[in-house]
Amino acid sequence: MPLTEGQPKCFAPINGKRILDWILEALAAGGFSAQDVVFVGGYRIDSIRRDYPDFTYVENREWERNNILASLFCAEEYMRDGFVCTYADILYRPFAVERVTASQHDITLVVDTDFRTRYGRRSMHPETDAEKVRAEGERIVEVSRTIPAEEATGEYIGVARFTPAGAAELREHFHRVVERYGWEAEFQGAASVRMAYLIHLFQEMLQHGVALHRVDTHGEYHEIDTTEDYALALEQWR
Repeated sequence: MPLTEGQPKCFAPINGKRILDWILEALAAGGFSAQDVVFVGGYRIDSIRRDYPDFTYVENREWERNNILASLFCAEEYMRDGFVCTYADILYRPFAVERVTASQHDITLVVDTDFRTRYGRRSMHPETDAEKVRAEGERIVEVSRTIPAEEATGEYIGVARFTPAGAAELREHFHRVVERYGWEAEFQGAASVRMAYLIHLFQEMLQHGVALHRVDTHGEYHEIDTTEDYALALEQWR
């Protein structure tokens, strides 16, 4: 607020383009068109349907009572052949998509290795909130907000690629978690499975021996969670 009072956050303009249009521009570098997009929406989804008729839409009707992991799995029927997923409130460059789609691994995350520079000016969103990654070479060994920032390889930016085999592993572990914990039990530090982030499932998968890898961006990324973040993006993003 107030930017989102009458529109979804992804409509907020950043130097002449909506956040969503910056994302579509980046996705095009990986060969994706608007017709390839499956958009999971909740708040103000009708506005997005009106302006982006080429998308395939999946509505998260529980968006006020769940979180990113549950929201992503609203679109499970579209995962089988592999996919790239992205948050819709972030800015990143086309080369990040080029790198992640070129990865030879089944599950690959885009990681910002220069995240601490950006957090230096974020008084409303401290480093402790960053979805941090610890890696050994290209292999990710931990994904957690609790990793000390000075020990982190970088921050997961919210863009990941799954081959068909990687998507199958993601789905298998999601359903195993729901079956074991239910929707309301605490899970990997989240208050419940219902309120879990995608990184909580990533960490669960790592602990069960699933291989996750990384490609990097060195800066050239913005997360827009607050009005302060929005002001910084207007200043820095070109």
